[in-house]
Amino acid sequence: MKREATPKDQSMAVYVISVAAELAGVHPQTLRIYERKGLLGPARTLGGSRRYSDMDIELLRRIQELTAGGLNLEGVRRVIELEAEVARLRREVAEARSEARAAVEQVHRQYRRDLVPLDMSPVRWFPSR
Repeated sequence: MKREATPKDQSMAVYVISVAAELAGVHPQTLRIYERKGLLGPARTLGGSRRYSDMDIELLRRIQELTAGGLNLEGVRRVIELEAEVARLRREVAEARSEARAAVEQVHRQYRRDLVPLDMSPVRWFPSR
């Protein structure tokens, strides 16, 4: 019996520190430094070993990109923090737009259909003087 392929969970922590370091192109000690500085928070096994996910590897690559661009680790931490905030705000804006669109559509559905614009009225209305 063949099992169906399931999409890989990007947040599943599966890589040990040496594999994660190799995938990100850094030394394992660098990962420990990043963790101490609060840039990275790998999962831990019951025995306390670090385990890294694909999302952690992507974050490591982003950290490397920023440090190669000249930022120190505090600058990297702040940039990553701001990027996360921008992503959150974009989601909020998209949600607000969707809600506004739904509200407008709801108002349009509630229009009275028995009202006819004056220029289309079969009988002309003249204001009394």
